[in-house]
Amino acid sequence: MKNKICQLPVLIVVALILFSCNQPQTKTETAENKIAPGEFDRTILPILPHEFAGKVDTNASQSTPDFPVEVSAPKGAPNVVIIMTDDVGFGASSTFGGPIQTPVFDALAASGLRYNEFHTTALCSPTRAALISGRNHHNVASGDITEFATGYDGYNSLVPKSCASIGEILKDNGWNTGWWGKMHNVPDWKSSTSGPFDLWPNGLGFEYFYGFLGGDSHQWRPALYQNTTPIEPYIGNPDYILDKDLADNAVAYIRKHNSVSPQKPFFVYYCTGTAHAPHHAPKDWIAKYKGKFDQGWEKVRQETYERQKKLGVIPANTKLTARNEGAPLWDTLSADQKKFYAHEMEVYAGALSFADYNIGRVIDAVKETGQLDNTIIIYIMGDNGASAEGTVQGTTNEVGSTSFPEDIKFQMTQYDKLGSMYTYNHYSYAWALALNAPFQWTKQVASHFGGTRNGMVISYPKMIKDKGGLRSQFHHVIDIVPTILDLCGVPQPSRVNGVDQRPMDGVSMVYSFNDSNVKSTRNTQYFEMMSNRAIYHDGWVAATTPYRKPWQTLGGETKYPSRDFKWELYHVSDDFSEADNLAEKYPDTLKVLQDLFYEEAKKNNVLPLDATFGERAAPGIRPSLTSGRTHFEYYEGAVRIPEGSAPVFVNQDWTITADINTTANAKGVLATMGGYFGGFALLIKDDKPIFLYRGTNQPKWLLSIQSPQKLSAGHHIITVDFLYDGGGFGKGANMILSVDGKQVAKGRIEQTVLQRFSLDETWDIGEDTGTPVEFNVYDVPFKFNGQLNKLSVDLKGNKKSA
Repeated sequence: MKNKICQLPVLIVVALILFSCNQPQTKTETAENKIAPGEFDRTILPILPHEFAGKVDTNASQSTPDFPVEVSAPKGAPNVVIIMTDDVGFGASSTFGGPIQTPVFDALAASGLRYNEFHTTALCSPTRAALISGRNHHNVASGDITEFATGYDGYNSLVPKSCASIGEILKDNGWNTGWWGKMHNVPDWKSSTSGPFDLWPNGLGFEYFYGFLGGDSHQWRPALYQNTTPIEPYIGNPDYILDKDLADNAVAYIRKHNSVSPQKPFFVYYCTGTAHAPHHAPKDWIAKYKGKFDQGWEKVRQETYERQKKLGVIPANTKLTARNEGAPLWDTLSADQKKFYAHEMEVYAGALSFADYNIGRVIDAVKETGQLDNTIIIYIMGDNGASAEGTVQGTTNEVGSTSFPEDIKFQMTQYDKLGSMYTYNHYSYAWALALNAPFQWTKQVASHFGGTRNGMVISYPKMIKDKGGLRSQFHHVIDIVPTILDLCGVPQPSRVNGVDQRPMDGVSMVYSFNDSNVKSTRNTQYFEMMSNRAIYHDGWVAATTPYRKPWQTLGGETKYPSRDFKWELYHVSDDFSEADNLAEKYPDTLKVLQDLFYEEAKKNNVLPLDATFGERAAPGIRPSLTSGRTHFEYYEGAVRIPEGSAPVFVNQDWTITADINTTANAKGVLATMGGYFGGFALLIKDDKPIFLYRGTNQPKWLLSIQSPQKLSAGHHIITVDFLYDGGGFGKGANMILSVDGKQVAKGRIEQTVLQRFSLDETWDIGEDTGTPVEFNVYDVPFKFNGQLNKLSVDLKGNKKSA
């Protein structure tokens, strides 16, 4: 080639070089360029530089153009839709015998296949990282949620470039790609609008993102992003709710895509935050379940088990496992407790049904395109088992429940507010045990199916002929990507963006589509989360007994999990629900499986074992944009700064100083962290400076101090001093409000926020987003109507700490 180029006229050589250098390059390199033809043309275009085949002369009239051929999807390639809900147990949905009506899930099951031995990782970030990568969660640095990342390869939350996502792979092979809903895989210190954005959806190969970052989101006041831009679509829209908005946006995307490029397949990843706490839903959807749970959690669990057997989604010989100790028996509760706890489940059920309804609207949009038969829809009901993180009695504030317990007297005052914007509610963990029927344990517990087994449906009318069939092959969330690539005719890539790829840990499930009795191709799978661990191998499961209960978020762990955890043994080929512990009967089998677990742990970055949970959220464990800084300066418009990228306002002294100019009728927020469920705000209302500090949504934990004098028009310095008692975490504090160097108000609160103010709200300057610290004082955005010259924060440490 070089000799031929040297013989060309100089102008033509230059033109060829410039033209070639500007051609689009396919970024995903595949191990093969072709695979065997099947339902459609599966040819994958070779990864070669464009060789200009036209003719270039001095004049265009004597030249022949030749456009480079861009990468395109295989002819007739299917659309792909992955749907995932959040914190939903195996026994929750009607599709798998549960008490909550999910007609969209039911309909997909009737037209496709139900899988009753499908598994997740027992926690959200790890499951979601495994889902989109096809690798075990520790291999994508996601051994825990991102807020709990620690400095080990399996746990640092930095998904390696050697594990490209399904979004990247499909995009580079000609699909349009979009992500709606929850994104809980951005490292805590990379979640601000300062980036970097390489681990946001747009950096992972998704051309469009509409959703939120983090573990959960207020459904009425979410902290949303469109791509990497913060948005507040709820402002001015009193009927706004996130699940409807997500569906509206996804439907618009699908319709526009079909109008503009119907020949191009699309990939929609739709992962609602429902039914993770807070459980929010419109009142009419909650009302559908009035009285449906008055019988209590034991009877709901038993009823679900009976329906599961009747439906055939569990084998007829399945035993209902013994109920985990710790939850009270329903008949021992007071009348108020029964009323409130039953309503907790009514709200949860309404939220999940509402989410399912809106998922149906997205599927209807696919139907409108006429492409439903050629669309792979994978609907996973939950990213782990039902959650036991709501305490024994449930809570109206998931964030504050650990350090600010609620009693039934307060809860009853919130009865009519459950599910509304005024609660961040979660149900009693006894409901989680019921919704995981027939299994034991819950979310977080990777050792048992109550934490890891989720109902899953695959619909692909073009290929699946056994409509309504049940499949019982043992599979895991890492098997989804290989299944999609198999169906789409796209080989697993060997290099992506110049980076050699780690082979996927998952296997394709396509072999099971047309044979319900075929043997599973997944013979071995390890599980681990906070040292709760298990190993599946050829019909046997060895599992540890949980040491710390999943409803205990702080404390209760051991420093030596490899030594202190007991082991159990189950023959799950015959014992679907893990009801009969055979550890004493078959100690040799148990030993073989224990050794196999540690072999898998070493191969998959599981070690070292760490049994802690909430303790990992402490500042200083992870990299931080604020580490080592004690002085911060902000200006108007600095909003939506995540708490992980903001100054640390807990467990130490600090001062906030606002340099402002005001006119008459001054009002607005100067600075705020968090909101109604935990936070503080420095603001002006009716010309008077006010400081609010809120530990939780209970009125007794709200402190309000206010200047008795109005501000005159002009320049002022407003200061808040937070004087922490010291001696531990979450202790009391005195607060002093000053104007122009003179103290104007002071107050005290006997307990402060222990670790974080919020899971989804932010640090805002000059206005507020999300929820206000106190609705009776202001509502968002309450933008400051004066001039905010500068706002400073000075952290002063905890000199009085023991």
